[in-house]
Amino acid sequence: MSFRIGSGVDFHQLVLGRDLWVGGIKIPHTKGALGHSDADVLLHAICDSMLGAACLGDIGVHFPDTSAEFKNIDSKILLQKSFQLIASAGYKIINIDSTICLQEPRIRSYIPLMQQAIAGILSLEITCISIKATTTEKMGFVGREEGIIAYATILLSSI
Repeated sequence: MSFRIGSGVDFHQLVLGRDLWVGGIKIPHTKGALGHSDADVLLHAICDSMLGAACLGDIGVHFPDTSAEFKNIDSKILLQKSFQLIASAGYKIINIDSTICLQEPRIRSYIPLMQQAIAGILSLEITCISIKATTTEKMGFVGREEGIIAYATILLSSI
């Protein structure tokens, strides 16, 4: 049995007139993330960590933002497709650790729902999915409420 570690990061600008999706959950807020898809930074970071750990490229390789096929796509679909790719390559997920950086709104109360959504897609126990939320103490573009960032680290093992 072999193990692989992957990391992923995603950034999106926050704008008026868009929904805010984080971890597969719609978060009530006046701003949402701008992107080609639904711009779910957490799911995108997890996809990148998964694909990277399996040496399968990244989310942009498999789901390019230049393709009409992926315009406004639900990122839960991208997560499922990424999971299928790593499974086809002979890997399974052991655990995920992630961090979301967002000044407002506060999202800690949504973390259990995010864990459930992700666990359902990836056939994992909730205890295998760590999601943390933090602010940047009002520093930088996140602190000015102009953007959101997510980081993810994943451990895979061969099947």
